[in-house]
Amino acid sequence: MLAKISEIHLTDRPLIVCDVDDVVLQFATPFEAFLGSRGHRLLPRSFKLAGNIVSLLDESILDTTAVQTLINDFFIAQERWQTPFAEAIDTLHALAGKADLVFLTAMPPRHADARRRLLDQLTLSFPLIAADEAKGPLVAALHADRSLPVAFIDDMAHNLRSVGDHVPDCLLVYMPPPVEIHKFAPPPPEHVRRAAGWIDAKDMIALHFGI
Repeated sequence: MLAKISEIHLTDRPLIVCDVDDVVLQFATPFEAFLGSRGHRLLPRSFKLAGNIVSLLDESILDTTAVQTLINDFFIAQERWQTPFAEAIDTLHALAGKADLVFLTAMPPRHADARRRLLDQLTLSFPLIAADEAKGPLVAALHADRSLPVAFIDDMAHNLRSVGDHVPDCLLVYMPPPVEIHKFAPPPPEHVRRAAGWIDAKDMIALHFGI
């Protein structure tokens, strides 16, 4: 089941809040394969999907409504397409041995049950929050007035900025996926730490937590 913040009971350990798409589970690469199965392809010309997805037949650009329908269909079928990044599962389990771990995924809540099943199949049965709203207030509500360390991992600059604004003491870890379209992504704030992968992120968090 999808967890609500009020239903998540944290312990007296540090907290890690982690994004899912293109951080734990690959999104861009399987989404491109999914598009191919539907007769389309992605042309990475800017950091957005609308305007960059074209028909394989005539290179015509799909309108925003058609793109949103494809994203929705992909999330419905995510269990058949999405796989974890290398070292994500082992690293998350290692971190969860020393800290509380909560997934915060940016997706419409109607797709959360499929995401929950997929994460469970991968042995990543940590609490999951699915929301299409700003992440900063959500992390602040989750962490509340705890004096323990907190870390947030994401691949989007606006999410990292939002959490930084609402949880000033949070370690912000930027972990962009190795995909072409992400080369057009806006950079995160200067104080955000950039991780080269899961092992790098683990070292950053362990140092911040003192574990």
